[in-house]
Amino acid sequence: MSEPMTVRARLAAPVATVRRALTDPAELRVWLAEHAEVDLPGRYEFWGRYTPEGDVPHQRLLHVDDRTLRFAWTLDGVETNTEFALEPDGDATVLTLRQSHFSFEEAMNGSSIRGVLQTFWALAIANLNAHLEGRPLLPRTDFTSADLRGELLIDAPMDKVWTSLTDSEQASAWFGYPIGIEPWEGGRYAMGGFDAGYAAKVLDVTPGRAMSVDWGPTGVTSWELAESGGRTKLTFVQSGFDQGNPPYAAWSGTVAGLAELRRFHEVPDWQPIWLPDEVPAA
Repeated sequence: MSEPMTVRARLAAPVATVRRALTDPAELRVWLAEHAEVDLPGRYEFWGRYTPEGDVPHQRLLHVDDRTLRFAWTLDGVETNTEFALEPDGDATVLTLRQSHFSFEEAMNGSSIRGVLQTFWALAIANLNAHLEGRPLLPRTDFTSADLRGELLIDAPMDKVWTSLTDSEQASAWFGYPIGIEPWEGGRYAMGGFDAGYAAKVLDVTPGRAMSVDWGPTGVTSWELAESGGRTKLTFVQSGFDQGNPPYAAWSGTVAGLAELRRFHEVPDWQPIWLPDEVPAA
């Protein structure tokens, strides 16, 4: 069953700057898509290898004003609806993304490309914020390839990055979700914590440097650290999955999480960009 999806983030720029990044085709080509063409109020299109079903544009602009952008987006034969809403928050902007026709079941079983919507937008928004902060972007998911690998430079010592990747408390903090980690061969890697049910299996560990985790049908996630000019280079790879149905949803979520890993180490008084879906009543 499809359900509405909401994602909220605090972005490091005022509303006018964020709106320009959302509507200027040159900026969209930096953080969102390989190709983008915009002619408001009539046209808003993006496509290419970094877009699900991106062989041609599938968007239809529905509404745009100074703080709202809404468009229809046909995926797997179904017209979905996407909305960006912007609200000022001091010198920052709170962005609310609303996306229709997302199914967690489709995300888990890969039965429809619509299953990537949640993590596609999480990675896109993380890269939008990186663009606004002037940081290098994370690798975008190439929906035309089954080669799932990327690199990220983190301005922190290797031992500190290793700890943040293998310590349950630190990993839960930057990923924004409880994670239980037993960083040894045969240990558990449990999204949701050790009491939540399913736990992946740690396959290999090189202390201080590398780890591989077996997630079953979505394959094996491997990462390795190396020193690079006083910083730490993180190389990450997904392998061992069905080449005919790559786990794009899981991969995009992994890469999106690494945006906060980098900010966790590089931003003084770090706070995640992600906000609760709903603001409690005063």
